Amino acid sequence: MSQTEAPARKGGLAAGPLAGPTAWLDDRVGLATIVKKNLRKVFPDHWSFLLGEIALYSFIILLLSGTFLSVWFKPSMAEIIYTGSYDPLYGIEMSEAYASTLDISFDVRGGLLMRQIHHWAAALFLAAMMVHMLRVFFTGAYRKPRELNWLVGLGLLQLGIIEGFAGYSLPDDLLSGTGLRIAEGLMRSIPIVGTYISFFVFGGEFPGNEFIPRLYVAHVLLVPGILLALITLHMVLLVYHKHTQWPGPGRTNNNVVGYPLLPVYAAKAGGFFFVVFGVTALMGALFQINPVWVFGPYNPSQVTAGSQPDFYMGWLDGALRIMPAWEFTILDWTFSMNVFIPGVALMGLLFTILGAYPFVEQWVTGDRRVHHLLQRPRNAPTRTAFGAAGITAYGLLWISGGNDIIATQFQLDFYWITRLLRVLVFVGPVLAFVATRRVCIGLQRKDAEVVVHGFETGIITRSPDGEYSERHLPLSPAEAWTLSAHDRTEPAGLPAASDHNGVAAPHGRVEQVRGRLSRFWVGHDHQKPTADEVREAHEHHADDDELEPAEQQFGGVNELGVPRRH
Repeated sequence: MSQTEAPARKGGLAAGPLAGPTAWLDDRVGLATIVKKNLRKVFPDHWSFLLGEIALYSFIILLLSGTFLSVWFKPSMAEIIYTGSYDPLYGIEMSEAYASTLDISFDVRGGLLMRQIHHWAAALFLAAMMVHMLRVFFTGAYRKPRELNWLVGLGLLQLGIIEGFAGYSLPDDLLSGTGLRIAEGLMRSIPIVGTYISFFVFGGEFPGNEFIPRLYVAHVLLVPGILLALITLHMVLLVYHKHTQWPGPGRTNNNVVGYPLLPVYAAKAGGFFFVVFGVTALMGALFQINPVWVFGPYNPSQVTAGSQPDFYMGWLDGALRIMPAWEFTILDWTFSMNVFIPGVALMGLLFTILGAYPFVEQWVTGDRRVHHLLQRPRNAPTRTAFGAAGITAYGLLWISGGNDIIATQFQLDFYWITRLLRVLVFVGPVLAFVATRRVCIGLQRKDAEVVVHGFETGIITRSPDGEYSERHLPLSPAEAWTLSAHDRTEPAGLPAASDHNGVAAPHGRVEQVRGRLSRFWVGHDHQKPTADEVREAHEHHADDDELEPAEQQFGGVNELGVPRRH
């Protein structure tokens, strides 16, 4: 006699009112195994990992607030006479897009609050992504096997900038129209095909009647859909590769030390979402942003004085402002290098370098191992120096975007400010690179000194022959592990250009270049002490006179067995 009923499942998956559906899914897709494995997923705990969560939660806030705004916004360039409640613009001719933005701000209950929450969330989304990627860069979290996730993150950053600029441009006010005029100039600066691209995007001469409807579709449907797909891919790769973690006792490339998804991490993440939402709502309620009614409707014959874009576009605006007026004509084609180089070529070069960096570093250092432990920035001096140089260049370009504001507020000569920034944008990153690498190497030496000789006690002793010296106590195993949990780096040797028969070595020139780059990359690093050096130093300290017990000298020891320091 055959058994017709499936046996009851263990673990409670098929118990209760959802017994039928869960049992059905478990029989076909192995639901119990999938849920059990993922609910036990361990996530490490560190404040720097919250940066990516802020970006994710800001994106959720953007979706919710954007849905509210889309109910009342009219993406139309049709000209109407404004008859709303904002008296200073009453009777002014404007587009339906701008008029509906004013209606949302003044006539829709809660509309202004939602507009400002949406705009602040967009700024927070971009800022969190930038800082998150800086954390990934400086800690080496992009190394194998996470190169693909680094490229996905770069794609998210680029799409986020495009999405933010699109939303910023939709109201069709004078400030956003000025920004669109710059974007149209960037398109036209592309040699030969620029005019065709501009006509295709704007539907004819700028500003055109079709651009706002097209931009609206891209802003609310196309770009968010791609962003959502890339965020999903980013999270899937994160789960698949497992989360990186900071080095420490018990933490290796083969484990993750932290909290399980349920109940600890889910509760903390859920609470943090409401913190981000609350802070964003508070900013939207208290801090004004993008008051479009002050600027008025867009008029191609007008340009606002002292206009400033959102912060994530400020560096591009600054590059355009300090670029010399390089322009020439060949065969009736005008090549506007003063716009193309800073606006198009620079942006393309920036993201190309960022995308290629993990692979270039891997080729130069020859490190193709799997890495799940993060690096302290000081233990990768050249990478940290490159990052500091990039931040310096970004900051100087950002300052350049406000050269007119600086000139008027501080009563300085506008042209001298521009000339000075042209010099600093090249000199500043070089100085930042040199200084940062020297600081990192100095910190490496300090760590090595502490690991070998211990920490300073502040106790001065005098030997029988009159010599004064300070006593040191060795570090605890936990502290010593943290300071020395990184690899020793050795530069690649220069290969021989030919063998003993005088035959040129294959790929010899490429390897010569790699060898020189390797020496530049890691040749200046201060290596951590070897086990023999640490052992010899400890034996030397053991030969010294015995100190008083640590409990008497320092008032006890902490939970790690390390004497408390005053």
